[in-house]
Amino acid sequence: MRWALILPLFVAGCGLPHDPEKTSERIAATHELRVGVTDNPPWVKAQSAEPSGIEADLVRDFGRRLGAKVLWSRGSETMLMQSLKHHELDIVIGGFDKKTSWVSSAGLTQPWATDAESKKRIMLAAPGENRFILSLDRFLVERSSGKPLS
Repeated sequence: MRWALILPLFVAGCGLPHDPEKTSERIAATHELRVGVTDNPPWVKAQSAEPSGIEADLVRDFGRRLGAKVLWSRGSETMLMQSLKHHELDIVIGGFDKKTSWVSSAGLTQPWATDAESKKRIMLAAPGENRFILSLDRFLVERSSGKPLS
């Protein structure tokens, strides 16, 4: 009798984590990673046609790992967060730290770097897309050196 109750829970848990909005599946199908950028050097320099900086380079490498072209969208934090909330973007970068005011509006990656001021740097992802965030976290952990960045 106990197995009859436990087995369905076990089987349901095997599919975790998942992406309710199917971010990972969409990226695999379209080969497009949609990234919002807001200017915050040295993390992101978004003034030119092609963003540069520490986070922009990381996102490009992540896109290559996924076999996806990065589609950049520039804007204010508020505008980008609205797009992220509505799943129009997959990631938002802009030198965010773990204590960001956007914590209730986005999925946060694990801290991937600590800057010279001991702030833990993160990226923002579409809320609830846990499989995608886990994939991004794994990539960032693999790439992080644990050394302070500035």
